[in-house]
Amino acid sequence: MADPLLFNPLAYDPSHFDAETRRLLRATVDWFEARGKRRIIEDYRTRAWLGDFLEFAAKEGLFATFLTPASAGEREDQRWDTARIAALNEIFGFYGLDYWYAWQVTILGLGPVWQSDNAAARARAAELLAQGEVFAFGLSEKAHGADIYSTDMLLEPDGDGGFLATGSKYYIGNGNAAGLISVFGRRTDVEGPDGYVFFAADSRHPAYHLVKNVVDSSKYVSEFRLDGYPVGPDDVLHTGRAAFDAALNTVNVGKFNLCTASIGICEHAMYEAVTHAHNRVLYGRPVTAFPHVRRELADAYVRLVGMKLFSDRAVDYFRSAGPDDRRYLLFNPMTKMKVTTEGEKVIDLMWDVIAAKGFEKDTYFAQAAVEIRSLPKLEGTVHVNLALILKFMRNHLLDPAGYEPVTTRLDAADDAFLFRQGPARGLGSVRFHDWRPAYDAYASVPNVARFREQADALCAFVSDSAPDEEQSRDLDFLLSVGQLFALVVHGQLILEQARLTGLDEDVLDELFSVLVRDFSAHAVELHGKDSATGEQQRWALGAVRRPVVDEARAARVWERVEALSGSYEMAP
Repeated sequence: MADPLLFNPLAYDPSHFDAETRRLLRATVDWFEARGKRRIIEDYRTRAWLGDFLEFAAKEGLFATFLTPASAGEREDQRWDTARIAALNEIFGFYGLDYWYAWQVTILGLGPVWQSDNAAARARAAELLAQGEVFAFGLSEKAHGADIYSTDMLLEPDGDGGFLATGSKYYIGNGNAAGLISVFGRRTDVEGPDGYVFFAADSRHPAYHLVKNVVDSSKYVSEFRLDGYPVGPDDVLHTGRAAFDAALNTVNVGKFNLCTASIGICEHAMYEAVTHAHNRVLYGRPVTAFPHVRRELADAYVRLVGMKLFSDRAVDYFRSAGPDDRRYLLFNPMTKMKVTTEGEKVIDLMWDVIAAKGFEKDTYFAQAAVEIRSLPKLEGTVHVNLALILKFMRNHLLDPAGYEPVTTRLDAADDAFLFRQGPARGLGSVRFHDWRPAYDAYASVPNVARFREQADALCAFVSDSAPDEEQSRDLDFLLSVGQLFALVVHGQLILEQARLTGLDEDVLDELFSVLVRDFSAHAVELHGKDSATGEQQRWALGAVRRPVVDEARAARVWERVEALSGSYEMAP
């Protein structure tokens, strides 16, 4: 019997979506299942370009349906719907991150276009999607990374109202095949931020030169160069500060996709790991009879469930966002930073169990163990996103505002606000609803109550022992504080989603026993920081808690994990 908390292709029925979305999601699963495990692994190992997959996507109109906003579409089923985009991310991650990556960088490439008022460029993008083309996001450079203040892509006026663009971009996915690349540069005749330009380029143009794939992978992560590339009015997407905002707001949209891709990777790997461990006999006993193995696999399972609960709830805040509700700006880097690093922990826990099996070339796990590492490092490092999360800490913990409850958002609506987010500033003014009621609703669950003690202790820390001016410049110290805050937010959305879905309280209790341990570990880390004051050190040790142990509860959760053995195996 399939576990209802995990994606299982054999039982997948996305009945909560409209008919066309269900058809496309199911068709995508069926395409991968028909292709088979051996072919997918071989394509990964030989670094084959994804031509067959892109042909399938074009034939089905997959990208055109999911990635054309209603304002640019011609069919009723075309919309930008974060809920169904998240579902497709999970499927792509489940079968291979290379497929997800081609889709992800297409999303990034479309961001500046759908934010633009350039009708010609929007129409061209919609037509290219209808033709099955992929897109790319030309932001980062070899010398500067994603430091958009320092771009060396230069646009020189051509004397006829247009420009000639010259410069190179580095680490640009789909740069080998993109029908449209949104390229960030700056004018040579205008100083400062007013000189920024986002423009559309075509990888097939003679002035576009593909240099190489900078990674050893099916993912074509290109270096390309433009030499006098002509940029006319129909190619200009944004100018001045609007171009800067378009870059950051595009990343806001795109970085959310990393969490559900990580979930898909972990789910497929978990089926393999549990099946292998449960059927392998050592010293006359199944591997899963050893207590440490059960603990590691159970921890991996509940962490994965927590990843899903948090990400599903974050979708609701994304879809309900607006000018007066920008809570998504916290939950977005949380999904990017927290959920993807949880994914690494899930894989590591399982890998400790299956050991050498995780290296074998005929397993999905071997590629999962590699690919899971990339997600915390894309669209900003863990440290960058953790520093961003810190900007919201005081308002979130200590100064809640009144909001109407956000419902589960699985309706067939267009998430138009994502392409009119406005200026990318003012994060310190973003307000949040009170986080405490989510915890109060589960006060009777022992480890939720235990974790709540730690969350309340963090509020006291922020009020009474907050970093002083010198410590506020010590990013190493601040990041430890950020990890503690991230756990409170992580737990909050998990509890909100648990209430909405009726999650089994055994699973929830076991999950929060893990979070209690995590909080204690980060508190001990803060205690050891060079700049921690005596007061802060005492606080840190005082925040350490032992989870509430319940052997019967742990046994019931283990039964759920054990039942995964043999419940899914991809066709050869």
